[in-house]
Amino acid sequence: MSILIDRDTRLVCQGMTGWAGTFHTDRMVHYGTEVVGGVTPGKGGSTHIGLPVFETVREAMRATGANASAVFVPPDSAARAMIEAIEAEMPLVVVVTERIPILDMLRVREALVGSRTLLVGPNSQGVLSPGLCKVGVMATGRASVGHVGVVSRSASLTSKIVSQLTRVGLGQSTTVGIGGDPVHGIGFVDCLERFFADPETEAVAIVGEIGGTEEEQAAAFLARHGMPKPVVALVVGRHAPHSRRMGHAGALAGESEGGAEAKIEALRAAGVRIVPSPHLVGAVMRDALGAHKPQVA
Repeated sequence: MSILIDRDTRLVCQGMTGWAGTFHTDRMVHYGTEVVGGVTPGKGGSTHIGLPVFETVREAMRATGANASAVFVPPDSAARAMIEAIEAEMPLVVVVTERIPILDMLRVREALVGSRTLLVGPNSQGVLSPGLCKVGVMATGRASVGHVGVVSRSASLTSKIVSQLTRVGLGQSTTVGIGGDPVHGIGFVDCLERFFADPETEAVAIVGEIGGTEEEQAAAFLARHGMPKPVVALVVGRHAPHSRRMGHAGALAGESEGGAEAKIEALRAAGVRIVPSPHLVGAVMRDALGAHKPQVA
């Protein structure tokens, strides 16, 4: 099994007719994702890369039965696209777009309250269930089918961690890029709950970084509810300077919060196995799974 996406995912791409939307939609189709159309205002009724284009998300859902959307809309229009999908009651919206203004994301967060939509991103590399479905821009070359769930704030490190897991023979059930922006959709806790409930996921790898409180929230959740499955975590940025943004808006550690060491200690105190370097994730996860399995007499 997997979380968030599977073989029954029917995807529409908002902004499909742009360069990024065209390129990545084509790659998702070739991976095996059931892409059923695109949404571009002003181009409804046309066809693009062999797929129908609709004027609105609601129209696309009505015509195709779509239950997920990938957003490739430019930053200045991305919030409007997300809110349109939320108002149309799209079950899952994955937002690849980065550098969306924080004020715009606050409007999106307000629209999510009480809605039926689950938002992943923005600034997300997407969601990948190997062999089943890909939504977004996540690399697939080193991914393999298996039983380790991965949830990550870092796009570049996600590929590294997936590669390390595959190298030691540990495939993935689902990999989720929650995005690194300070205001976003689902986080570590949401994904941990889903991975713990998924019978096919046997362990979870968390990839964190400086800035925000995602890692601390995950630690508090695990301390309260325990870990029915092994959890290992890599948190990068231990040597990053304080009060300087590193790469994107969410990666900024202040003098009193957001630093890597505090995040690491919070997770360690909750019982999480800490990985000191990206190249050791596979080995640490293999050991964690071995220690978790009951010994045969």
